[in-house]
Amino acid sequence: MICGLGIVLAMCVALARASAADTPKADSFDELYERGQKVNASIKTLTARFTETTASTLLTKPLIAHGRLSVERPARVILRYTDPEARVVLIDGNTMTMRWPGRNINQTLDIAATQGCIQKYFVNGTAADLRRQFDIDDRPQGDNRPNTYYVSMIPKRKQMREGLGRLELWVGRTSMLLDTMKMTFANGDTKAMTFEDVVPNAPLDTGTFNLDR
Repeated sequence: MICGLGIVLAMCVALARASAADTPKADSFDELYERGQKVNASIKTLTARFTETTASTLLTKPLIAHGRLSVERPARVILRYTDPEARVVLIDGNTMTMRWPGRNINQTLDIAATQGCIQKYFVNGTAADLRRQFDIDDRPQGDNRPNTYYVSMIPKRKQMREGLGRLELWVGRTSMLLDTMKMTFANGDTKAMTFEDVVPNAPLDTGTFNLDR
């Protein structure tokens, strides 16, 4: 559920940087997407601070974590969690590595299939392609976030819904940057990530994607 985050985030930031203020009411998502894809081509790197909120029937209360995100296109992403426990998630091409010292976790996974789907629908696809795969609801204002543009995406295919039930995005109407992403999974669990200080094309240190840093 985390492996596609960096690429999806880069796509969403590109969408946000297209001017939502003058987007036509009819087919607004389609218009915004087409403009965003053009901007997306200019984004090579991205950094942000994030707050992650995880809610589950297995938790007595939501788990809140903080950290920093760095993205380098085409397919390098690293999330460095600072609290409540330090851990690192690195995506490098078709490989995802997680190091979580506090839980003695050090694992590497092949995520080629997931990355292929993300490339197909979110990177190389069109708005029409996304509409064939998702029921899309877009609004000029997000619920409880009056200064945002809102997009909800629900998978149409049963196979896809077995993993992800809904993807929701909130984009700042003034900043034109991604504010919040919320994923609702098939079992009802949710993971929301709120982003601050999002900087497209930010300079990255040479050791940014070093797990031992």
